[in-house]
Amino acid sequence: MTTAPPELLRRLIRFDTTNPPGNEAECIGWIKGLCDGAGLLTRVLAKDPARPNLVARLPGRGAAPPLLLQGHVDVVSTDGQSWRHDPFGAELIDGEIWGRGALDMKGGVAMMLGAILRLAESTEPPPGDVLLCVLADEENLGPYGARFVVEEHHELFAGVRHALGEFGGARTELAGLSAYPIQVGEKQVCWMRARIRGPGGHGSVPMHGGAMAKLARLLGALDTRRLPVHVTEIPQAMIEAVAAALPAGGPELADGLLDPERTDATLDMIDEAGQVLDPMFHNTVNATVVRGGAKVNVIPSELQLELDGRLLPGQTAEDLFRELRELAGDDDLELETTSYELGSDRADLSLMPLLSDVLIAADPDAVPLPMLMPVSPTVGSLPGSESKPTAFYRCAFRRR
Repeated sequence: MTTAPPELLRRLIRFDTTNPPGNEAECIGWIKGLCDGAGLLTRVLAKDPARPNLVARLPGRGAAPPLLLQGHVDVVSTDGQSWRHDPFGAELIDGEIWGRGALDMKGGVAMMLGAILRLAESTEPPPGDVLLCVLADEENLGPYGARFVVEEHHELFAGVRHALGEFGGARTELAGLSAYPIQVGEKQVCWMRARIRGPGGHGSVPMHGGAMAKLARLLGALDTRRLPVHVTEIPQAMIEAVAAALPAGGPELADGLLDPERTDATLDMIDEAGQVLDPMFHNTVNATVVRGGAKVNVIPSELQLELDGRLLPGQTAEDLFRELRELAGDDDLELETTSYELGSDRADLSLMPLLSDVLIAADPDAVPLPMLMPVSPTVGSLPGSESKPTAFYRCAFRRR
């Protein structure tokens, strides 16, 4: 079989790895067969035999640290969706491959797999080991995938300094620039539960200042106000790079965005682009689930609110708790994390020059940009981990 990424992608799409339940074993087994046939050193790592992960290693000359290529083969459901073509048919139509996972992220896995198989055919080993890590369960926070691999088999990644993962290198137009965002960091999941208490009572008796009213105030604050501005390393580098490349107005725009006293006003001024950039400068929280009350004629004394929080690099759950309490005007607001993992507070940008050179060689007009992905990673993700929408930055800095 050809090792060309388009044909690899079509074969990968035809494995139905919808998560849940995942059932990635057959797909992983097929990838392992290709890697074994090319002489790579392979290991299957599984918390559940139906949900395996694969690590394939191509030994290098030892002149450079190992390089990690990582991706996942599970996909989100197609239930309740209308598809023009069979989501698992991998049809090739007018030069485009259609199917669930073509972008997220079997397309990426096909490129990584094709690259390591071509390297294996070379007569000269690469400077350092190349590791291909193909994961299960990314779409469900990774307890059978990245989290399991990191917690139980971290020694396999000893010495790895850089990794290539899900997002980056896709061209997008920014104010007439041929921009190529390269993800070098991402926000962290900080899911929370708030307990809101107040006096209970009978529904026939007017109640003021109870748990429902407190909930309303909190939801209103989340709907109308931002959390504090934080200017962190990656967005600053990205904004400065865009400003330097813009023919006019770039430095003034950068000054406004990177001054915490003016960030929010500048975001509001640039409208749609501001909406895209806003989560790069703030921790964010959205209320997603409310629980409470048992009968229509009984005023509840406790409500529970599930909150989806996303943290900027360097921020902690305690920082977010403090910001939420200040936003709500309630120092006694009860908060606890339900899913949280502390991320790195600094980005390693040392691979940016090489990646930039590769992009400029392919497109001399390219403007490579370091990027912080506001969409949070899989819990337990490996270095250089995943991200989501490939068009997320398309509207940013649109010429007005």
